[in-house]
Amino acid sequence: MTLRPIVVADSITRVGSEAKGAVAVNGSHGGVYAAFCAAKLSVAAAIFNDAGVGRDEAGIGGLLYLETLAIPAAAVGHMSARIGDGADMMARGLISHANARAGSLGCVAGMACREAAEALRRAQEGGLEPPPEQEASFLIVESPPPVWALDSASLVGPQHQGAIVVTGSHGGLLGGRVESALKYDAKAALFNDAGIGIDDAGTRRIFALDKRGIAAATVAAASARIGEARSTYEDGILSRVNRTAAGLGIAAGMSAREFVAITRKSREKGREAR
Repeated sequence: MTLRPIVVADSITRVGSEAKGAVAVNGSHGGVYAAFCAAKLSVAAAIFNDAGVGRDEAGIGGLLYLETLAIPAAAVGHMSARIGDGADMMARGLISHANARAGSLGCVAGMACREAAEALRRAQEGGLEPPPEQEASFLIVESPPPVWALDSASLVGPQHQGAIVVTGSHGGLLGGRVESALKYDAKAALFNDAGIGIDDAGTRRIFALDKRGIAAATVAAASARIGEARSTYEDGILSRVNRTAAGLGIAAGMSAREFVAITRKSREKGREAR
């Protein structure tokens, strides 16, 4: 039997063709959007972070999604390894959930991530093709400053410079790198805290954005479905805010809608002052 290679990455969105036919151990949450990305890469199997499981078990929703595509998948517990850090998952991650196909290969809860990845190397290559990609970017408010809902922070582009971006992504730093916080200078940004997790990994991104003067906050994983920006906006309750956001009067316990309203008004006042 041919054993599949293991590819380790901080995010499934940072993996390329090397993932085809491999076991992708990645720091992304285990939601459906991340699972779709893994399936699109034609992975043989995948291990994610359970992101605190969260509302409607969205943090592991991708495991069932991949089961329907005949792809073994599992997730490590968010209190065992830092989300957004593939190397940390391999070093100390412990499996918390696995789909049936992963279980049939011997990948079970409580197993070390490294051991689970070895077990998944026996996966057969060639899962089913994922269904067509669903729209993952939505314009919520068109008038300036615009408000965008993006299921993944990887979708932030130059067109979002100066906008308010409401994402479905976790609030962790990829591999702990501050430059991974946000690709472009948005006016403000929202993320999911992924259960906060070990070393407060699920919220580190927002504090890195303080250095760039970007108001940022996380919503509690229990309040909004990770990987779904619309749920962040419609359901999210703030769990952590950075200093820039706090300076605008934003505080934990507010709704995501309030965060957006306050940051929009702060921009308008800034223009009037000039």
